[in-house]
Amino acid sequence: MEEQRSSCTCGSNGTNCIIYSCSGIGSNVGQLANAAACRLTTEGFGSGSCLAGVGGNVDKLIGVGKAADERVVIDGCPVACAKKIMDAQGLFIDRYVIITGLGIEKTPGPLYAESDVQTIVDAVRNSPK
Repeated sequence: MEEQRSSCTCGSNGTNCIIYSCSGIGSNVGQLANAAACRLTTEGFGSGSCLAGVGGNVDKLIGVGKAADERVVIDGCPVACAKKIMDAQGLFIDRYVIITGLGIEKTPGPLYAESDVQTIVDAVRNSPK
């Protein structure tokens, strides 16, 4: 049997802006946060990293966050899970967006309106540093 290697590359593409997002499958806003973070990464705004790894106390991923010039956090709702994870690890947040604060209603389940993704992307791009 071939040996599998674990070589996480989250946040290691050399960019100085790291994007973290809520990605809860229990609601539309969790999925929207993840979709917006993916779009921002694809568009070259920054590099995504693993919020679960930060919360799981993975040294490499915490180090990626500490070394970043800018950290962007997208939370789905005021429960602020992503922000709480960052705060617990002492990672400063430079840009912060709460999706429900943009007038997008939180609904149960993972389905979301694709048109809302651009609203979130624009909010992140226009949020003060």
